[in-house]
Amino acid sequence: MSVALYMDVHVHAAVTEQLCRRGVDVVTAQDDGAHQFPDDQLLERSTRLGRVLFTYDIRLKALAEDWQRRGKPFGGLVWGHPMRLTIGRIVADLELIAKATDPPEWQGVVDQMPL
Repeated sequence: MSVALYMDVHVHAAVTEQLCRRGVDVVTAQDDGAHQFPDDQLLERSTRLGRVLFTYDIRLKALAEDWQRRGKPFGGLVWGHPMRLTIGRIVADLELIAKATDPPEWQGVVDQMPL
């Protein structure tokens, strides 16, 4: 089973486009009508949809780490700094996550790129 991804509002459209071309199941916050959600609601939304959230937002990463410490369930979060990673690297790492891992492996997990 593959991992479905959820893109935060600030993620470059090129990342989503390349992942879709590679057969990865991706939904953006914009496509989902969640582009103005606060961080906690966005993390809850991606979790309800059974998707791992990808973001550039350090505050969203901090929120997920807080939930992790408190044992509050969420579907997983991957964070990457957009100035330290190329689009190609982000796409390659997210494709690996999507195709080589399973959703249960991401429950309550916060990871950081590069992998």
